[in-house]
Amino acid sequence: MDISAANVAAICAAHHVNISDTQAQQLLVYYQMLVEKNKVMNLTSITEFDEFMVKHIVDSLVLGQYVGLGQVSKLVDVGTGAGFPGLPLSIFYPEKHTLLLDSLAKRIGFLDEVIHNLGLENVETVHGRSEDMAKKGPYREGFDLAVARAVASLNVLSEYCLPYVKVGGIFVAYKSGNVAEEVEASQKAVKVLGGKVEAVHSFEIDGMGRSLVVIRKIGHTPGKYPRKAGTPKNSPIV
Repeated sequence: MDISAANVAAICAAHHVNISDTQAQQLLVYYQMLVEKNKVMNLTSITEFDEFMVKHIVDSLVLGQYVGLGQVSKLVDVGTGAGFPGLPLSIFYPEKHTLLLDSLAKRIGFLDEVIHNLGLENVETVHGRSEDMAKKGPYREGFDLAVARAVASLNVLSEYCLPYVKVGGIFVAYKSGNVAEEVEASQKAVKVLGGKVEAVHSFEIDGMGRSLVVIRKIGHTPGKYPRKAGTPKNSPIV
């Protein structure tokens, strides 16, 4: 197995994601740090190099092939976990300001180490529940783009994420497989929260069915949303 920056670039290029030598080196160091930290903290079940690069890195970066990001200057990754998709996006788009949000302090601590080691200057982290942080002034409707790869239904993810998005901005949910039924079931929640499903891009990455659900923010999210922590998951808008 060729664990090298050159192979990082080659795997990305094979999936039409072209990265610089510097970005390839940064992604390699990220992988190495994550695998090492994973020995003492559960961050990912995918640690084999080639699989990691495809299922985590390429999967994070395909966004730019389907969604125009030219108007995006600030983005937030809600429930970033080990940093996907937000950290690869911050490496790929260093000119954009990226906020990585997660409810587990240990994960945020790891991401801070990675950001420091890679010398990333336009990335910040915040520890907190998405429902709580979306009520705070700097974050509420403060971003051009919100992304989430977290495992939750689209109506729940919409309540987590749409409050962060400016009117005119977008929320993109990374989902597995065919999402037609899930998108249909989320229509009421999306509308209530000020959004409208604009597009669903479905494709395969090495045989894996993937979808990007693009929700445009067309109106302000009512002040009562998101509801208190735990409520969106336990009592979703339907």
